[in-house]
Amino acid sequence: MIKAFFSPRPWWANGLLLFCAYMTFVYLPFDLFYKPVTQDQEVWFGILFTGWSAKLLAIPHWFVYAWGLYGFYHMQKWMWPWAGLYVVQVGISMLVWQLSDTRGTGLGSGLIGLFIFAGLAILLLRRPSPFTRRTP
Repeated sequence: MIKAFFSPRPWWANGLLLFCAYMTFVYLPFDLFYKPVTQDQEVWFGILFTGWSAKLLAIPHWFVYAWGLYGFYHMQKWMWPWAGLYVVQVGISMLVWQLSDTRGTGLGSGLIGLFIFAGLAILLLRRPSPFTRRTP
């Protein structure tokens, strides 16, 4: 049963599917409904938001991950190129955050993060064929 669930997708799409599921059903509900406003933080485009602005920005993050979960589960055509472009944006945001936030560790760490996300983006953008199959 588990093999049948994962077999229609490439390994990297299954990894992203599981990550999106975790963010949709575990992390973001915790972030929105349990974490105190004073401790809440969200990063958008490399800029750290705290407090109520972070709470409000968690809502679009929730939608992004829920759509990602749906898209990777069904390998929807619209996931290409949008998932890859989103991952590129995350990599650039990590670099910006490392350089601009006082807790960032600088250019080296930012480039490592950018390199990792660039590799994932290449998997997502290299060709649309995995997203042309329809799964359950």
